[in-house]
Formats: sequence, C-alpha cells, structure tokens
Amino acid sequence: MKAYKIGLVAAEFNFDVTSMMIERAKAEADFLDVKITKTIMVPGVMEIPLAVQTLLEKGDVDAVITLGAVIKGETKHDEIVIAQASRLISDLQLKYNKPVAFGVTGPDMTQLQAMDRSEKGRDGVDTAV
Repeated sequence: MKAYKIGLVAAEFNFDVTSMMIERAKAEADFLDVKITKTIMVPGVMEIPLAVQTLLEKGDVDAVITLGAVIKGETKHDEIVIAQASRLISDLQLKYNKPVAFGVTGPDMTQLQAMDRSEKGRDGVDTAV
C-alpha cells in the first residue's frame, strides 16, 4: 500500500490553540501510519492559502491539512477572515484535485471555545486520509 504524504499548514496566531491542534494532527498521523512530510507555519489564517498553494504546486504531497483558530474580537474581522480563507482553500483543492482538509475553527468563537475545538487537528488528518 502507498504511504500517504501529507502537508500541514498552520497559523501561528493564537498559537496556544494551534499548537494543540498540531500535536493532535501528528498523533493521528502516527496512529493511521501516514506521514506529515512538510509543515509550513504562517503568521495567520489569511496566509494559509498561499502556503497550501506552494505545497500543492510542488506535487510531493497527497493532501494538505490546514489548522488555525479565528477568535472573535470587537469587530466582525473574524467573519471576514474565515470566509475568505475558506473560499480560497476550497478553490485550491479543486484546482489541484487533491484533498485540503479545512481545520480552521471560528468565527464568533471565544478563546475557551477555540481550546475545546483543538481536536480539529485530528479531524484534519482523518479528512485528508
């Protein structure tokens, strides 16, 4: 059987949350015997699509997992960020015909809710595989 190679793109913003997501993704990859062969850290969720595109253009991964947490602030910025990022990530999945698991949580989410949703890291691996 072919060994699946997965790329992982994660946002550094809200790293207390995304670091837990990354650890859960790595543990699930080990459990499923797939390899996360490339990891790219980006400043925030809006930078995820460019990193995903970079991984898919190289062609040496079978799927990509995206991880991030968009937490509610005083404005509706969180809604804009997640709407645009999800659309761009979805477009890349279709363009390159490879799975791109959307593991970005939010919008309208508190810090505590974000921590509770750190299992998205595990879910991202499951989705990609």
